[in-house]
Amino acid sequence: MQILVVSAILSAFGLFNLFGLNQSLFLRQFIYVIIAFAAYFVVKSIGRHFFKANSTLLYWIMMAILIVTYVVGLEVKGSRRWLDLYFFNFQVSEFYKVFMIMFLSKYFSERKILENNFLFFLKSFLYVGIPAFIIFKQPDLGNAAVYGFFYLIILLFSPYAKKHLIYLFGISTILAPIGWLFLKTYQKARVLSFLNPHLDTQGTAYNMIQAVITIGSGKFMGRGLGLSTQSKLYFLPENTTDFAYASLVEQLGFVGGIAVIAFYAALIYFIARRAAKYFHAMDRESRSKFLYTIGLLSYLLFQIFVNIGMNMGLLPITGVALPFVSYGGSAVLALLIGLALIP
Repeated sequence: MQILVVSAILSAFGLFNLFGLNQSLFLRQFIYVIIAFAAYFVVKSIGRHFFKANSTLLYWIMMAILIVTYVVGLEVKGSRRWLDLYFFNFQVSEFYKVFMIMFLSKYFSERKILENNFLFFLKSFLYVGIPAFIIFKQPDLGNAAVYGFFYLIILLFSPYAKKHLIYLFGISTILAPIGWLFLKTYQKARVLSFLNPHLDTQGTAYNMIQAVITIGSGKFMGRGLGLSTQSKLYFLPENTTDFAYASLVEQLGFVGGIAVIAFYAALIYFIARRAAKYFHAMDRESRSKFLYTIGLLSYLLFQIFVNIGMNMGLLPITGVALPFVSYGGSAVLALLIGLALIP
């Protein structure tokens, strides 16, 4: 119940922010949030056992939808991430996170002391790597990085032989320079502009600079709902999605920004406390519950840290949404489903 209450409060912050920026988007997001919380109770009533038992099937269904999206999906600003369902743009990569974590928690727990061989590790790497690569090619570097992060955390906390983490780091180190070649021109430019914000202040570094200015303009108490200038006059691009935190701080000030971070800290604490219950358990079911909870926690932590970091100019812009605060139906629905599956 504590997790649900904090999630509702964070959703309220996101809705207030949208109300001050775009009332049409506010109404849509309000409907999405209502549906998401209804889905939470439906999933709770079904129970996590059903989703765990069918995690392999759900994994392949999500993979099929991801491939279809990549081929015939709705293209927005050069990215093909959504399926147009007429009344709702379905972003499968958001839902895939939850079902991927459930799949991995089962994969790393329901083996005879986890066949500690390289083939077992390689299969798990491909299970995550293939969909992450498709997401990267959409292109959606931010979400692809989320997959990589929660996979690493689950692998780290699993009873699986840690020596293979050395293989993973070795592969990553070798592929990093090659990976740079696969980045889109604008993605390379974002990294370079982060390293040197004055390189192109009217181009690639513009969003980062405007986000920092927007946060600063909120001062201590904020300008008030609907009274923002940076956000409402669109000096700050993507003010309801990637840079929703900056627009929220402009409207609600330092007080609002700190309050949001405090509620995120509370959410993380409550989820971590759930994970701690199963940390020392040795049976397969408890191990699966622990890995799922720690996987979902890492997904949340990564997105919160990266999004707020890029809004404050501390990290490169990656297009990672801020949970509950950024506008988007798929993200909030998938997240509430994920929270409902916490044991």
